[in-house]
Formats: sequence, structure tokens, C-alpha cells
Amino acid sequence: MAQIPEKVKELFKKQQTFVIATSSKDGIPNAVPMGTVKMLDDETIVISNQFWKKTLQNLNENPELAITFWEGFKGYQIKGNCELMTEGKVFEETAAWTKEVGKKLGMPLISKGVALIKVKEVYSVTPGPEAGKKLA
Repeated sequence: MAQIPEKVKELFKKQQTFVIATSSKDGIPNAVPMGTVKMLDDETIVISNQFWKKTLQNLNENPELAITFWEGFKGYQIKGNCELMTEGKVFEETAAWTKEVGKKLGMPLISKGVALIKVKEVYSVTPGPEAGKKLA
């Protein structure tokens, strides 16, 4: 496991939308925007499932995923593998948080499950000399 560097955490916390990339067991990619993504600690991220179709199918076949986010030209990618959950403390806490996010957005958001991601690698996606550099 890798720890998320401080500068990455700072930008992560400011994001409203993340691009989540998964792939099927046959390597067919799927990348979608998601808003209900949060950091649990320096090594763990959780994503709430409200609308997943291909994403859920892919994660059932292949638990590896990438999360990309940016602001202006500065950005990062976090890679990890996930455990899918539909019960337990992490699921319950995430479902409650998801419901609150929905209230703020003025739309009902009901969590059907969560992906608990253990961070394996962190990269810069910032253009220039930092592009593709492994940070953790």
C-alpha cells in the first residue's frame, strides 16, 4: 500500500468530480465521472455506488481501478484495488454521507454499495517534467 502525499490530498479534498477508470476482465476500458468519492485515510478511498452498471460489472471482474482529478493544469492519478461492500460500518457511513451529498445537490442519492480502495500508487498527471512521475 502507498500513502497519499499531502499535496495530492489537498487537491483531492477540493474536488467535486473525479474520473474513475475500470476495465473488464478482457481489458475493455470504462471511464466515468463520479462525485461521491472521499478519502477515509492516507491509504484508503471510498466511492459510493448509485448508478453503476459497467463500473460494477468491471469491478466484479477486475478490482483494479484508477482515480484521476485535476484543477487547471495540476492533476493526479491514484491507482488501487477495491473491495465491494453492501453492508457493514464503512457501507453505512458512506450511505449516510451520500444521502447528505444528495440533499446538498437537491437530488436523492441512495448508495447501493461502496468500493473500498486501498491505494497502491500515486502519479502526477500535470503537464511538463512531472507528467507520469510516480509520487507514492
